[in-house]
Amino acid sequence: MKQKKTARNQARKDSPGGNAAIKSEKKTEKNSFFSWLLVLALLGAWLSVGVMWFDLVDYNSVVGALGGVYDADGDGDFDVEDAKVLLGLTEKPVMVASPENPLGEKELHEETLPGENKESISHSTHGSTYDAEPSLEFTTEESRPANQISPEFPPATQPVPTSVSTPKSIIETTEFTEEPSVESKEEKEAKKKKPKLLNKFDKTIKSEINAAEKLRKKGKIEESLHAFEALVQKFPQSSRCRYGKAQAEDDLAEKMRSNEMLLKAVNSYKEVAELPDVPPDLIKATLKRRADRQQFLGRTRGSLATLEKLVQIFPEDVSLKNDLGVAHLLLGDNKSAKRIYEEVLARAPHDGFAKVHYGFILKSENKIAESIPYLREGLETGDPGTDDGRFYFHLGDALQRTGDKSAYDWYEAGHRRGHFASVWQRSLYNVPGLRAQPWWTAEETGYTVLVKMLERNWLTIRDEALSVLDGTSGQFLPEDENLRETGDWGQFTLWQQGRKVAASCRHVPKTCGLLERYPEATSCKRGQIKFSVMQVGTHVWPHTGPTNCRLRMHLGLVIPSKGCRIRCTNQTREWEEGKVLIFDDSFEHEVWQEAESYRLIFIVDVWHPELTQLQRQTLSPI
Repeated sequence: MKQKKTARNQARKDSPGGNAAIKSEKKTEKNSFFSWLLVLALLGAWLSVGVMWFDLVDYNSVVGALGGVYDADGDGDFDVEDAKVLLGLTEKPVMVASPENPLGEKELHEETLPGENKESISHSTHGSTYDAEPSLEFTTEESRPANQISPEFPPATQPVPTSVSTPKSIIETTEFTEEPSVESKEEKEAKKKKPKLLNKFDKTIKSEINAAEKLRKKGKIEESLHAFEALVQKFPQSSRCRYGKAQAEDDLAEKMRSNEMLLKAVNSYKEVAELPDVPPDLIKATLKRRADRQQFLGRTRGSLATLEKLVQIFPEDVSLKNDLGVAHLLLGDNKSAKRIYEEVLARAPHDGFAKVHYGFILKSENKIAESIPYLREGLETGDPGTDDGRFYFHLGDALQRTGDKSAYDWYEAGHRRGHFASVWQRSLYNVPGLRAQPWWTAEETGYTVLVKMLERNWLTIRDEALSVLDGTSGQFLPEDENLRETGDWGQFTLWQQGRKVAASCRHVPKTCGLLERYPEATSCKRGQIKFSVMQVGTHVWPHTGPTNCRLRMHLGLVIPSKGCRIRCTNQTREWEEGKVLIFDDSFEHEVWQEAESYRLIFIVDVWHPELTQLQRQTLSPI
């Protein structure tokens, strides 16, 4: 063959132009070779694109072939992402810790402690904000409007305290900077420690657990639940399988908005903790989640019992004791909560969470001066759970009552943290976007018909109020919100949270009859309709109402000629008999009664005029 080719080339060489033909042919062969290389390279590039963008590789087959021996992405198992790393399609990830992911783990890792349910209401978990108005009681409302109000009243009329500055001690907590924070040794150790949720047996069936868990992470909740139920049936002593079942039930309850399904999850969490050989980290994760879900269902005492069990099992865990203290507060058991926080502070004297709550309790006991250092030092720590508007609210209030002008510095800090709409407007149950100004005219509210009716019938309303005030029925009850510095202040309520008090209306039927036609007042779930009598020598501390969703009307009934006045922000006004004053009580206001006889007014709260009908129907009562 080689001889034939040589002879052919010699013949072509001897022919005219033979050398040139041979050279041309060799060049063509060389070009064809490089053309094929180029084609192959392009095919390889397009194949890579197809793999990356169109998922041409069956990664799951790679997963099945390697069966968990290669953990490239650091999530504790072998999965699709590991297959991509093994095939060279992605780089091995570097896990970086962050405030949201302190362990530096892959998001939704199957062994990560359960996080907060973004759409659920968390009441008592350490490091969260509670659902409570700025009172001295913890409540368990099922919804809470946003804290911040975006618009403020026009600059031309906006009153601002003079010389307001942020306390130096909290500048770093009120200004957001990109400088890295200095972490304690304990915090660094906590980030390094990875919770262990698998016992020895569960490690032998890890691939089956992972398969069911992957379904849950991908949002295939029903399939995941069926998978975990099958695993529990197959391995009834597996704590991790039962925990996965509880998590799937928890997720499905949220998806279905089903309390019945959530109750199943609560029971399943309990079953996990009762099994033998449960890893401590899994017990802690399970019972913490169970306590949270019980609280969400309104089973506060059950949540308390679960937290007590947790504290018994993990007596050295201060955060669990802090959670237990909150559970007592939510039940109104301030005495037990106080004892718990005293125990925490004896062991961890710099725990900011315990300090703010202990200060909160002291203030509820009217130990104003004693509460200040705990509230202040707790806020200064910046610890999780301390950045709560109520703590700024009560620290400022305590400072005001002791005559300390730094109160407004803390109100300013609370405003900068987003808890208050402004230094003056410090309500915590707010709807954003509502017009915000301290004083209103009847025309601005749009409720001119109601105002005219009140002023036209003020004598009828006054006479009925006097008949109750002069009688022996004892219908006027003392103000019970700890707002008085001195004096006596009584109230007689006709509507509360949008509900008529029938027993009260029997004493003043004409007044109640007049109001029945004005739903802006009688349906106001975030207000009251009541008579207010204030005796000589009464002073009401500066304070704010809980919400920006209402406006407050004051109809003067019995007003002494001088000595009675009300301040809202930096404007002070006086009542007139038969006239209505309108203000927004979410702004700071203060009252003096320095006359020689009592003052009697009629208070009518109305919905903020900019609230929609839907908002008025769906907002939670206050």
